[in-house]
Amino acid sequence: MELPRRERGDELLKPGEMTAIRQRLRSIAHNHDLTTVIACAFDHRTRMLPFIYADTRMAPGGVRAIGSVLVDAGFEKTRIVLQQWNRNFRPSRMRLDGRIPDIFMVSSMRIHSAEYESLVRDACRIPLEQRPLIIAGGPLTMYEPWDAFGIDPSDPWGADVAVTGEEWVLLHLLEVLLSIRGRNESMRSTFLRARDSGLLDEIPGLVYPQTDPQGVAEALVDTGIQRLLGNLDELPHAAIGFRLLEPPGRGETLASQPLEASRVRRHSPIGSITLTFGCKFACPYCPIPAYNQRQFRTKSGERIADEMEDLYTEFGIKCFFGSDDNFFNDKDRTVVILESLARRRVGKNNFRHKFRWGTEVTVHDTLKLKEHLGLAFDAGIWALWLGVEDMTATLIKKGQSVDKTIESFRLLQKNGICPMPMMMHHDTQPLITRGPEPYGLLNQVRLLRKAGAITLQVLMITPATGSKLYPEAFTEGLAYDSVAGRRVEPYMSDGNYVVASKHEQPWRKQFNMLAVYLYFYNPLRFLVALVRSKSHFHLIDAAMQGIGMWGVSQTIRRTFGWGLRLMRGDIQRQFKMPASELPMRDACGGSASHALPGTQVGEYVQAGLDRRVGIAKVAVEPAKQVVET
Repeated sequence: MELPRRERGDELLKPGEMTAIRQRLRSIAHNHDLTTVIACAFDHRTRMLPFIYADTRMAPGGVRAIGSVLVDAGFEKTRIVLQQWNRNFRPSRMRLDGRIPDIFMVSSMRIHSAEYESLVRDACRIPLEQRPLIIAGGPLTMYEPWDAFGIDPSDPWGADVAVTGEEWVLLHLLEVLLSIRGRNESMRSTFLRARDSGLLDEIPGLVYPQTDPQGVAEALVDTGIQRLLGNLDELPHAAIGFRLLEPPGRGETLASQPLEASRVRRHSPIGSITLTFGCKFACPYCPIPAYNQRQFRTKSGERIADEMEDLYTEFGIKCFFGSDDNFFNDKDRTVVILESLARRRVGKNNFRHKFRWGTEVTVHDTLKLKEHLGLAFDAGIWALWLGVEDMTATLIKKGQSVDKTIESFRLLQKNGICPMPMMMHHDTQPLITRGPEPYGLLNQVRLLRKAGAITLQVLMITPATGSKLYPEAFTEGLAYDSVAGRRVEPYMSDGNYVVASKHEQPWRKQFNMLAVYLYFYNPLRFLVALVRSKSHFHLIDAAMQGIGMWGVSQTIRRTFGWGLRLMRGDIQRQFKMPASELPMRDACGGSASHALPGTQVGEYVQAGLDRRVGIAKVAVEPAKQVVET
């Protein structure tokens, strides 16, 4: 289900609010001496195409953003641990500044939820009197916050609170907690007092549990949909987060110092940076527009250039990936950004001679900007990942067609930019078709390759939490529960596995994706790219062929057996959405914003609300005054 929208005009923070809250926290941070560890959960079973290289060679932007705002707010004792680099890390053994951290945060996507649970379970082994405040975040909690909490009374585990929003929500939470924290009081104890007195209920973007006397979650309170930061220039600089990275290693504990600046580029040669957020299209399989409250948010070109130059000066990073939803979404704003970058000089060099970067766009918007693609090249863009999905627009219509897609690819090639198509396979699409209409998956891939595609991404359309199509996958019986006795696990929902289909022979869909990958990435194409490629980028083409062949081998290794199981049949389907098993409500006792249909509100929750009203009336107003002061 799509996330609900806040009232019109109330979707964004007021200008300057993000800067102001960091200044307020900075003024009191020295009184608290907090230590924080931020972990990025990563399931290594997801290592295959199309993310086989970038998944471990590009430090994720989400956890770096959280680390950046904490340090900028005055909490400098912060460390970021990536399971991509530190797969043996154990929170129960972590020490920072010689002590157990005050706060432990875990960020996770749904496909990495098994590792998220493992990290939180291990953190819960720390004795209660020493346990840090455990905060869950990332895409997992934005759409399925109930997964942050255990429900088995005999096996209690779980986060203390889930943040369902961005940096502002975390800072707001910290400001409220620090306003009531006693001398030498643990952050977890402070949190429990704030929770029980109702102080958290006016912080949109949180989900926290109501617990029984043993600490087992019995119901969840959802404080609503977050407000979004509109002007992304208010965010701290990206370089801060790179200074906090834990050095790669096989140990269970933390190193005494973060990764040296001179080694950052070796482990993260690609730097991900935030440029824009939002997309004007409303594709039913995509949760992005609803998450962004139908807003389009940007950084200025000057700020983007500053960040790239800072990352190069301090860490030597020259290649960047913009974590955009659709960079070309707004033509006028895009042109202003590109002009700022194209004018920028780094020493004696033009911007494009120093940096190379890429991001995601659509075919429709690329053609709208066709007169400015030369400007995009001058701004340093070397590659664009285009959401082609289906060239014939049978799956979804985003202004694309066969002719428009080929035209956009050739325009990019002409202007020195590598086109990188992203495709989606679906039930009604065969592998190959005959006739003038290139409906078959292989037909389309062949045309894209001829038009100059350098890489290829093909994923099976899969139910995505937070999207319009998510409920239909269960009500219509598309989603699988198990195949030939093997359960469908969260890490298999990345689009590489066929886990939702009504096709009579779903194994064909699984092997179709492998077939087109083998067609696109193979030794013959590698040799052709080296000696007589039709592309202007033969060396890049050859390099991508090498990475692609490696990725194909891993994709076959991990998904071929699943295809065989699909051939055997015995498919058990899910007809119930995996909603929260705990009752959920909002802060006033009504329906929770993040709850899926069928989630109970529950008698205990309403009774709990009644019990807390008296406490809240006494505690909320004085605490507000402290925060405002």
